[in-house]
Amino acid sequence: MTSLALIGTVTFIHFLGVISPGPDFIMTVRNSLTYSRKTGIWTSVGLGLGMAVHILYSWAGLALIISKSILVFNFIKFLGAGYLIYIGLKSCASKSSLLEVGEHQKKSDIAPFAAVKIGFLTNVLNPKATLFFLGLFTFVMSPATPAYIIAVVSIIMIVNAILWFSLVAIFFTQERIRSVFEKFQGAFNKTFGGLLILLGVKVALSEK
Repeated sequence: MTSLALIGTVTFIHFLGVISPGPDFIMTVRNSLTYSRKTGIWTSVGLGLGMAVHILYSWAGLALIISKSILVFNFIKFLGAGYLIYIGLKSCASKSSLLEVGEHQKKSDIAPFAAVKIGFLTNVLNPKATLFFLGLFTFVMSPATPAYIIAVVSIIMIVNAILWFSLVAIFFTQERIRSVFEKFQGAFNKTFGGLLILLGVKVALSEK
């Protein structure tokens, strides 16, 4: 496979994985609507940094060790599941930030670092991401793949993730969509929370 074909193949496979609904998508939408577009975008940056970690240890061959060790894999799995369930419970317990109909209370946003941390932990603690990058580096790329190709592909994947989830944040914070969210914020919070809890349970019960 030529260098351009390899880069194109990996980029396409990764993009399909990124746009598939999962914890990353739900967390981006939740933070964007609950806080602000800026927070959603910073969450996207955290997701991209989380992917950078997966890429680094896959490149180093640690993903293979993780996938073969039941103890290590289960540790990551339950840690990730617990984090998703924790965020989900917090979301379910949160109340609407509206004072009364027609009168809006300004939401207290969170710091960029806090948003980045949420995105980073959501992605890096996802055991499915470990297996995804392991498959990508094992079956698409090989030890013989030049380092510069791996570097280019890695940058593309990280940028892809940040751009995609930033677009998700921008889309869901449009005025019309946000006004609907603010009207039914309590229901949305419980919905997002429930989805995160279900994902956490699914992760905890999943096998390799």
